[in-house]
Amino acid sequence: MKKTTVVLMALILALMPLAGLAEGFDPSEFAGATLNVYNWGEYVDMSLIRDFEKQYNVRVNYKTYESNEYMYMQLISGDAWDVIVPSDYMIERLIKEEKLQPLDKTIVNNLDQLADGVKNQAFDPDNTYSMPYFWQSVGIVYDTTKIPEEEMEAQGWNAFRNTAYAGHIYMYDSSRDAYMAAEKALGYSANTSDPAELAAATEWLREMHHTMKPSYVTDEVIDGMAEGLKWMAMVYSGDGAYILSENEDMAYIMPYQGTNIAVDAMVIPANAKNPKLANVFIRYMSTYEAYKANSIETGYISPNAQVMADLTAPGGEYEGNTAYMLRSDNELDEIYVDLPEELKKEQPETWSHIMAE
Repeated sequence: MKKTTVVLMALILALMPLAGLAEGFDPSEFAGATLNVYNWGEYVDMSLIRDFEKQYNVRVNYKTYESNEYMYMQLISGDAWDVIVPSDYMIERLIKEEKLQPLDKTIVNNLDQLADGVKNQAFDPDNTYSMPYFWQSVGIVYDTTKIPEEEMEAQGWNAFRNTAYAGHIYMYDSSRDAYMAAEKALGYSANTSDPAELAAATEWLREMHHTMKPSYVTDEVIDGMAEGLKWMAMVYSGDGAYILSENEDMAYIMPYQGTNIAVDAMVIPANAKNPKLANVFIRYMSTYEAYKANSIETGYISPNAQVMADLTAPGGEYEGNTAYMLRSDNELDEIYVDLPEELKKEQPETWSHIMAE
């Protein structure tokens, strides 16, 4: 949740004593250092960054990216970042390619505060390399004054092929998520590498492009749907939570055909210049206070069990906000895995060609 709706909460949080986040470390050890942090856009409460800088007398060089793939290309081209925040399947790839260093568990020592469902995932079974930052789903936000709830629920991902909505939809510009929607609509796994299934998904997306005339967006979807500019959109759940808080006509669904459940986590690249300060920063960002401030600011689901419970409890900031909930009863929901090498190159290229047709 962001902007004018949370000005009061931001002021309250700004006045909260965060000194406990630095407990056990001598700030003078890092004085004058620069910590390079690379994160997604619209994905942090910047007051936390400023507080960290003040506590440790350091500078945080905070930059953002729009996709895991773009971040990866910057990393392998030689950019040295101390902390990055990739998604699950990208963390799996970075571990396999030995591009990450293990966390220092004597510093990052609060894994026990995480919800059971978010830690010890297959991509990093013991959280050796990663500390969860947020988790989320991919779903659909829609205008209930334009599309009835029962109609949307019955269609799921196939709503993106309903020509009655042509010209009134946003599609998120992410090849992995676009293919996931098509694959789920067709009854396939979001992690398929079967050539026939991929060909069918490509054709599904191509027909959507030509018949639905979608607007392809990234962060613009947030304000666009909050202002009611389109009837429906593929969104990440954090964006959905904000949209729902701003516009009472909007609703959020996780399609019945299944969707992606994602975990984004803080990791330290192998070439990090300040690994100890990076570990201190990760611990700072994974305390109750920081997790709560971050979740309130962005709308994304906190991996901290107590924060999640508090924010969804009666009177909590996300009480009744369906985009701030994760379901656990649909076996068709999946976490992405690292795709075969040729597919990682082919899928984004095909997606770009479709959008340009």
